[in-house]
Amino acid sequence: METKAIRVFLFALLLIAAPFLQVARGQSDSEVDTSETVEESSDLGIVGEDVQDFGDGNFSPAPGVDTICVFPKNSAKSVTAGEETELLVGLKNDGESSLNVIAIKASVHLPFDHNLLVQNLTAQTFNNGSVPASAQATFPYIFAVSKFLQPGTFDLVGTVYYEIDQQPYQSTFYNGTIEVVEAGAFLSIESVFLVTLGFALLVLLGLWIHGQIQHLSKKTKRAPKLEVGTRATDASMDEWLQGTAYTQSLNKSSKKKK
Repeated sequence: METKAIRVFLFALLLIAAPFLQVARGQSDSEVDTSETVEESSDLGIVGEDVQDFGDGNFSPAPGVDTICVFPKNSAKSVTAGEETELLVGLKNDGESSLNVIAIKASVHLPFDHNLLVQNLTAQTFNNGSVPASAQATFPYIFAVSKFLQPGTFDLVGTVYYEIDQQPYQSTFYNGTIEVVEAGAFLSIESVFLVTLGFALLVLLGLWIHGQIQHLSKKTKRAPKLEVGTRATDASMDEWLQGTAYTQSLNKSSKKKK
């Protein structure tokens, strides 16, 4: 188990570095050399598109063959409608025999139902795509979705077809979502969301600052209300208190002031 985990880790490291290596025919780990890899890219023999229809066959994956897919410089897996998009398909052959990659193709489906096919993408075939036993290799696949496809989320299913000892096999290297965007669109869904979120935060901050300013201005305007002057008495109250000691004391105090 530990040996297999180490091999998978090394395979992942190779695929991360794949965008800088172009296309290479695989070699064993002890024989990998950067300069030789670049030279061997010309021997890969990309034939073209739709040379043979591989959609009719339904083959099983070969034992000991692992695949992985990388979108170089496109971690968001964003695909512009009508424009070419490149992905890299990695194969690791842990079998006892060499395998020969025949073609790579993919299709676009609706995300909620794979039975609803949106578009069959072009197949890319190879003339010399051999991967020796106990070796790994990276192959390019360039595709373009229809320019009339509406922007949104779709499922991409990618399949690599290969032969081992004249026996055909196929492996699904990618079965996940892609984000189709309109050509010429400057803002993606993530950008629109971030801009909207930032604007909302600025509005909330402005409202909070405005409330704090109003609260402080109200505090400064508040002052104790003082009444200066003589106290006015109600006429009805004076009539009711006439002849009492209270009125007599008031009269005496008024006379003293005069």
